[in-house]
Amino acid sequence: MNIRNPRNGQMDYVLHEDDEKSIIRKVQDLRSAQTAWGQKDISSRVAILGKWLEKINEYEPKITEQLSIDTGRKRISHTEFHGTIGLLQSLMYRAPQLMQYPANRASFTAPSVTIQQKWVPYQVAGVVSPWNFPLLLALIDTIPALLAGCSVILKPSEVTPRFIDPLEQTVLEVPELASVLKIVRGGAEAGKMVVNLADVICFTGSVPTGRKIAKVCAERLIPAFLELGGKDPALVLKDADIEVATDAVLRSCAGATGQACQSLERVYVAEEIYEPFTKRIIEKAKAVTLTTDGKTGQMGPLIFEQQAQKIQDQIDEAIAKGATLHTGGKVQDIGGGLWCEPTVLTDVTHDMSVMNEETFGPVIPIMSFKTEQEAIEKANDSMYGLSGSVFSQSDEHAVAVASQMDVGAVSINDGSLTNKVYDAEKHSFKDSGFYGSRMGDEGFLRFFRKRALLLQSEHPMKMEGFEESKTD
Repeated sequence: MNIRNPRNGQMDYVLHEDDEKSIIRKVQDLRSAQTAWGQKDISSRVAILGKWLEKINEYEPKITEQLSIDTGRKRISHTEFHGTIGLLQSLMYRAPQLMQYPANRASFTAPSVTIQQKWVPYQVAGVVSPWNFPLLLALIDTIPALLAGCSVILKPSEVTPRFIDPLEQTVLEVPELASVLKIVRGGAEAGKMVVNLADVICFTGSVPTGRKIAKVCAERLIPAFLELGGKDPALVLKDADIEVATDAVLRSCAGATGQACQSLERVYVAEEIYEPFTKRIIEKAKAVTLTTDGKTGQMGPLIFEQQAQKIQDQIDEAIAKGATLHTGGKVQDIGGGLWCEPTVLTDVTHDMSVMNEETFGPVIPIMSFKTEQEAIEKANDSMYGLSGSVFSQSDEHAVAVASQMDVGAVSINDGSLTNKVYDAEKHSFKDSGFYGSRMGDEGFLRFFRKRALLLQSEHPMKMEGFEESKTD
């Protein structure tokens, strides 16, 4: 596969895909190796991942260089790398604490029986990761699965595959890890193979693809952990600090060029502060610069051509339906790359796709509201329920409003905090996801099945106990 460079539009990398036989063989090898891996105590697995951490740090220049080419982002690629390191370190610290089995106890319903609990890892975990944060979102499921004792077959996105080469090299240099972590290169067909061969699936991506994966997993009777799209709302209450709110909303909407699931994509502002809020965010949006020279500026290019077209289509449709454009508004071809300045829209309505479909770009549509109940209803008027934000100078007030939002996480007086806070369990509501949390303790414990050992201390019941003539 010829891979496009997001900065210049050139097809400057060739991805050599794994064929069907190769993928089947990798999964078979993982099954063979997992038994011994799963039988190791947690401290042994932590030690091996510690060796991997050393190799990843050693390869930092190569990994971040390739990430930068993959995404067109330099500073964010370094941030992504160090965020991944922090995730690995925190899980290595926390996993041994979580591996303490509950104490044996007598059954409440059969007191002569003692219950012992054991956790059994899935044999092969399949991870299919997206293109927007290639390293972090490839390893956010892979690391806890490995620590739990699973082997892992990882299929990163074919849109941003350059980082795979140095990452795979770090794995190969830790032989104990290389036997239980294998990477698959390829597109949709390779992803389908992983979904059809693994024992538990972790997928991050679009809702339509997630639905297809959920159906396959349901047919196979295996778990599917799905982290899907978002259309995150921000509620700016009348007592909000306008400087705080505009800074956070702009960064969340336009940071990483809006290419994050938890980016804010709808902004609802109390009518009492609507005009000063809108005026201020327009001023700040106009001051944002593009990193077209690769050295200066704050916003990188759009990574995926198809997404760039969807962004433009949403903007054009909104304007055609009566929305007012204040900044940006055009996906520009600059030096072969596709770029979009922060785009502020007002006079938007919920029948516009920019307000009801995921944008995944730096678009900031703003609506006013009269009452907080109206704001909550508008925020909840969506098929998505990933996360959101509330702005108020009173934490108590903000929490009261946030508690009525039909989403899995709410940032108070900030935006997109779930891209920094990995230790708070959260679920994705509605069409934004399915099954267990990838955050917090559950992010690790979801890779276990629970086995109960039931120890009877009395003589077992005899067959005579089932005589039909006895009713007492």
